Amino acid sequence: MKKIQILGPGCWKCHKLAENAEAAARELGIACQIEKITDINEIMSFGVMRTPALAVDGQIKTAGKVPSSEEIQSILKLK
Repeated sequence: MKKIQILGPGCWKCHKLAENAEAAARELGIACQIEKITDINEIMSFGVMRTPALAVDGQIKTAGKVPSSEEIQSILKLK
């Protein structure tokens, strides 16, 4: 099972990123756990300086933007 983490303060961009990630996993039929990380210290521990950020299995894949569901599907296929 993949672990998808959404890093950000909980703004509308963070919510949109979570929606897109859920849709991407659903479209690919991938079982995943989606975790939202809002604690600034935990976000910084990933080395992220711009939010929202997307991590897959603990590795940052995007930061500072909201990738589309299709872009996230491409990221998930690579792993």
